[in-house]
Amino acid sequence: MEDFRDLTFPHHEGALVVLSGGQDSTTCLFWALKRFSHVRAICFRYGQKHVEEVHLAEGIAREAGVPITVLDAGLIGQLSHNALTDSSIAMDSETPADAPPNTFVPGRNLFFLSIAAVHAREHGLRHLVTGVSQTDFSGYPDCRDAFIRSLNVTLNLAMDDQFVIHTPLMWLDKCQTWALADSLGVLDLVRHRTLTCYNGIVGDGCGHCPACRLRRRGLEQYLAAKASEDEQQTENTLTN
Repeated sequence: MEDFRDLTFPHHEGALVVLSGGQDSTTCLFWALKRFSHVRAICFRYGQKHVEEVHLAEGIAREAGVPITVLDAGLIGQLSHNALTDSSIAMDSETPADAPPNTFVPGRNLFFLSIAAVHAREHGLRHLVTGVSQTDFSGYPDCRDAFIRSLNVTLNLAMDDQFVIHTPLMWLDKCQTWALADSLGVLDLVRHRTLTCYNGIVGDGCGHCPACRLRRRGLEQYLAAKASEDEQQTENTLTN
């Protein structure tokens, strides 16, 4: 199958970023700003318990000079019972061995990317950017590379167009994602002004939920590696 993402970036073209206000999508927003001539963002209210992430997404987009559209996708939250949209469900503390965790929202990325493609088409855009990752995908099947490839083909057939879904984080773990944010000059912004925590705490979060543990472990690994590299560079400077 053709690799839709293995392309020379057309810097004269624009892109639409699916922005949630979390670590991954915010990193992808600034990744896109480095690669496309103009960028728009789209964000969804889908009945998530912590709607603060939408406000964060709006603020981040506004500061970056990126137009953002926020759409109501509450239907997604009504179709299934999961711990992200139903306050009565206690979230899984660990990913089950034989099923996705109960924080999985069935159809979410399928719906978001399909709507994003329609929105992009209306604005003359064919490049879509999403922060899904198969390396640290938390057991969510709609974050896998095979799904993105399949959906890319489907969207092109459905609308007789040539969309390209870009997944900058697909093969990056959380440590590498933090490194990317730092290389883009937004490590502090991503660390302190995004919401990944399942308990709705901005920045470093609660430290206990699966999302926070994954995020914190990656950050600690990156900061340790960076400190070691800086120390080595200092030693090299002193010996030269």
